[in-house]
Order: sequence, then structure tokens, then C-alpha cells
Amino acid sequence: MELEMILYALVGLVLLYLVIKFLKWPLKILLNGIIGIVLLYVANWIGTYLGFYIGINAVTALIAGFLGVPGVIFLVIFKMFL
Repeated sequence: MELEMILYALVGLVLLYLVIKFLKWPLKILLNGIIGIVLLYVANWIGTYLGFYIGINAVTALIAGFLGVPGVIFLVIFKMFL
């Protein structure tokens, strides 16, 4: 009986680890998205003084959301040169 309880505890710990692992991934994407959108607004605020504006639409929001800081840097460089 004691071996069975140890086995149940190990299976429970593995399941708990997997649940935490799977829940962490969407949280990271959500955090990247929020940081990306905030950085887009900051880039537009700074861009008013430098003479450029990045339109906030579905494409730019997806780039900033999935890529985070590097995505916003890419959008700023893209806008400044094109």
C-alpha cells in the first residue's frame, strides 16, 4: 500500500509540473504583448519629435506582441528608412 501511495505522489508531482509548464507559456506571450504595445506608444511619442509615426494596427500589434522589444526596434528602423 505504501508503494502505491508513493507512485500516486510521483504521478501527481509530474502532472503538477506539466500544468505549471503549460500555463507559463501563455503568460509569457501576454506579457510580451503588453510590453510590445506599450513600447509602440512610447516609440510614437518619441517619434513625434523625430518626425516619424508608426501606425498601430493589427500587423504592427502582432509584430510588437510576438517579438516584444526586438519587434518594436525593427518597426522603428523600418519606418525610419522607408
